[in-house]
This record gives sequence, C-alpha cells and structure tokens, in this order.
Amino acid sequence: MALRKYKPVTAGTRWRIGNAYAEVTTNKPEKSLLEALPGTGGRNVQGRRAMRYIGGGNKTQYRIIDFKRNKHDIPATVKSIEYDPNRSAFIALLAYADGEKRYIIAPQGLQVGSKVISGVTVPPEVGNALALKNMPLGTVIHNIELQPGRGGAMARSAGTYAQLNAKEEKYCVLKMPSGELRKILSTCMATVGIVSNSDHALQSMGKAGRNRWKGIRPRTRGVAMNPVDHPMGGGEGKSSGGHPRSRTGKYAKGLKTRKHKGSDKLILQRKNGRKL
Repeated sequence: MALRKYKPVTAGTRWRIGNAYAEVTTNKPEKSLLEALPGTGGRNVQGRRAMRYIGGGNKTQYRIIDFKRNKHDIPATVKSIEYDPNRSAFIALLAYADGEKRYIIAPQGLQVGSKVISGVTVPPEVGNALALKNMPLGTVIHNIELQPGRGGAMARSAGTYAQLNAKEEKYCVLKMPSGELRKILSTCMATVGIVSNSDHALQSMGKAGRNRWKGIRPRTRGVAMNPVDHPMGGGEGKSSGGHPRSRTGKYAKGLKTRKHKGSDKLILQRKNGRKL
C-alpha cells in the first residue's frame, strides 16, 4: 500500500496523510452484493440516544463479505480490488467458475487475474482458504474461524495476521496479532496471507470534517465536564480529574475487564507474556 502526503494548499490538507489507493482497481461495487445500511444516529428503537458522538455522515451500502469460504474445490478468479467503507481492509471480488460472485477480504499481494480456491486440502497459497491442520508450521493467516463452519472471526482488520506455531491432536496453536498464544480447533478454516491496507494506521485525517463525513461527531473529554456528568469532571482550572475512568466509573489504563470464560483454557499465554 502507498500513502499520499498532501500539499498544504488549505488548512485541512496541511496535516492530511491519505491513502493513495494504489491497489484499488475500480470504484463501482458489484450491485448484487450490496445491502442497505441505514444510519441510526446512535438512537435505539425508541428513538432515544443510546450511543453518544454518532450521527450524520455520508450514506453507505453494506458489502456482503464471504467470511465462511464454504464454496469448496471450485476455482475463482479475482475480478477487482475495491474499497469498502465499512472496514479498514480492502475487499476482492471473486468470480467462480460456476458463475457466482462473492466478496472476500483481500490479502496483500492478491491481484486482478489471480486464481484462488478454498477447500480442506488445497495448497497453502495467498488467498486460498483451508483447514488449519493442513497448513505447514509458520504459515501467516487471517480470517480465522473460532468454530468450524461459523465463518472467520479473527484477524480481519487491515494489516493483521496470525501465525501457525504448533499442532496438537485436536488443536493448533496460533500466535495472534496481539501476541497472545491461543489454541484453535484444527478443523477450523483460515485464509492464507496478511490482510491488505497495512498502512491504514498511519493515515491522518487532517481536519475534523473528515470524521464528520464518517458519521463521527466531536467527543467531549471527561475532564471538561461537570462532576454530575463524569467522574473525572469538575475542579478548579485544568485539574487532572483523578485516575482515568469511564463515564460509569470503571477504571481505564490497567484494570482487567475479562471475566472467567470457558475459552480461558484455550489461551496458553496472554499478550503480556503471562499465563491465565
């Protein structure tokens, strides 16, 4: 991926670092794979505000993504690499040999005209989806299932990937993007490669208005509120507000929020190097 640094011809472009979209090949999505995506404005079904700082923004349509990759042993050709307003990664339009079209998350290195296939025993090449038990050790993967047949749930955002570290009887050990070591059933499917648009985190909006286009409204800091509105509010002058915490009083920056879950036994090592 390539970034674009803008000339400071206006105040909004002075600090803007945008995406050059060098990998994107078209700006027209496949109509048959679009769904309506109505905006909520942060309101619930009663019309009351449930989430703050949401509202406005450009209209978008949802692209139906194939996270399951359950069209086995049928080769597909990459027709286009496209921008998706609903996720940080790019998406790829596949045209299968039987005529069906589907979107997948585009991995790095996938180009128009490339051939991909999914199945239990297909070769571990970029863009192919197969079972973890049939991948060689050290393979970098994304779009990883947690349960067989449920579809990919992990390592789906821009630039992320996991690595296959070990194989056991029923499980495979993966090193997750966070550094966590986790066991996944060896019959789960995953896609080979690193998710595209790896420089997404290096972009700079340049002005507040670009976030408004995305439907994100200005966020008020807790220390700027009154005590009745936030635990960190109040005080004389620019006081620190005490220990960082949420609006409901839950500590931030260090408090463990994970409860005891059934999946704890599958986590061999947390991202900080400690065991559960």
